[in-house]
Amino acid sequence: MAEVTFLGQAEPVDEYGRALYAVSRSVLRALLDQLGKDDLEDLNCDRSEVTLRQLAKVARLHRDKGMRGDGFEWAVHEAIVGGEWRVTERISEVLRRVSPKSFKSIETPTSLMFGHERSRYLGFADAVVDNASGDAVLLPDGQGHPFTFGAWVPIAAEGMVAEPRLRDRIKKVWKTDIFLSDGNKQRFAGATIKSNWHQLEDGKGLRIGIVPEATDLSPLQRRFNTLHLAVLPDPDGFMGLFNDGYEAVAGAILTVGRHDKAPYYLKPSAKAQRIQRQLEKYPTVAVVELEHALNEAAQQGLIEVRRKLLSVEAPDWLHINETRAPIIAPKPKFDKL
Repeated sequence: MAEVTFLGQAEPVDEYGRALYAVSRSVLRALLDQLGKDDLEDLNCDRSEVTLRQLAKVARLHRDKGMRGDGFEWAVHEAIVGGEWRVTERISEVLRRVSPKSFKSIETPTSLMFGHERSRYLGFADAVVDNASGDAVLLPDGQGHPFTFGAWVPIAAEGMVAEPRLRDRIKKVWKTDIFLSDGNKQRFAGATIKSNWHQLEDGKGLRIGIVPEATDLSPLQRRFNTLHLAVLPDPDGFMGLFNDGYEAVAGAILTVGRHDKAPYYLKPSAKAQRIQRQLEKYPTVAVVELEHALNEAAQQGLIEVRRKLLSVEAPDWLHINETRAPIIAPKPKFDKL
């Protein structure tokens, strides 16, 4: 099980500036909530006393436990498994484009969560293979016979280091986020999911790109390089608003925490940059106080926060009792230099 924080839109956007404050408030609060017991012990304070500077020192924006990238991946996966028609209709349509013969009569798509970052954990790759049918195959790029799913997915689970051992037509399948199929689970297509379509990367073995609608990406867009696109409609423009607010908070975290700016952070809008600069003025203020101040300026009721434990459909033996798997740390000893 993995606990994921979902930030969603509860009400229509009333005014962009106030809505940006609402998103920034929720992102900041979610970052604070993701601090674990060990983080608070290292900071030597209660959660309510954590300052923006302290949060910035321990924040892990590249693995934010669901607020942005992972959250969107889980949301898409959960929507497909749950039969959400606004998502499944797009997925079914794109699967028919990927392989008209294999998915001609598809009714309900299925999704297997992958992602090589997760697959490194004991048993995860086996769980993915076990959830496919015994004779399942992986649909590669180009013409020719498909590849046996159970033989190649465990190799792809090793990530980039496995690329030299992958066949040319599935060279980049290790970048897959979810494997898509129909109800028979016999033929699978690798899909990459991005909350911002500018971050899309194609490659042999990756067949589908799943992204939300953006101001510069129409829901009718069908291709991105070699990827077949499934563009999920965003009628209220919430995804763009969320990205703008997230980038404002991320920019402040990077500045206050003195982190290097990663290349995947885009530059926020002018209004969001003003929010970022205001946050950067208060490094020693408790995050909960900043949250209250943002709340006063925010559009009330815009954001809903949901925390869910989501299953990866792993077999029972994957979950090891911690009391039966003690961690033994060696006593450190250093030689003279």
